[in-house]
Amino acid sequence: MKMTETMIEKLIEDVIAKEGGYVNHPADRGGPTRYGITQSVAREQGYTGGIQHLSYPEAASIYRRVYWVSPGYAKIALLAPSLAAELFDTGINMGTGTASAFLQRALNALNRNAGDYADIQVDRRIGPATLAALKQFLTLRGPKSEAILLKAVEALQGALYMRLAETRPSQEAFLYGWLANRIG
Repeated sequence: MKMTETMIEKLIEDVIAKEGGYVNHPADRGGPTRYGITQSVAREQGYTGGIQHLSYPEAASIYRRVYWVSPGYAKIALLAPSLAAELFDTGINMGTGTASAFLQRALNALNRNAGDYADIQVDRRIGPATLAALKQFLTLRGPKSEAILLKAVEALQGALYMRLAETRPSQEAFLYGWLANRIG
């Protein structure tokens, strides 16, 4: 299934609904957010107002630029739309570098000891080598391959959430929500 513009808009709409309006949770290391956008990300994108006043259209534009186009998930969507949607969501919650690394690690672990395609560098960026490995994986492994790769990415994500909660007690406040809303 090809990802349409309407589907991308729905992804952004869903994440904004999930993230809520203005939030300033004392345990959130990212600080205050509006629609899930931190003040530092908003500033990097040229927003100069108070984060509590960030508009919905501005937030949607930031999500599209920073978490969809810039990390290369729009290119992933041409090959594997469900995987791209997951990387988008993971990138918002954990950073696009982390989400991209999850994909690269999964592709390396699933290449049958480099028999299907060479290992790729886990450089946290979606480039030509990652896209080529993804295309090769999907071609060689067939119709269920995207779902399997998605499970691998989510397994890595879940393991990181658990580690964060175990090593940073303040993050336990978020674990239930992460598992409920970000995995599966």
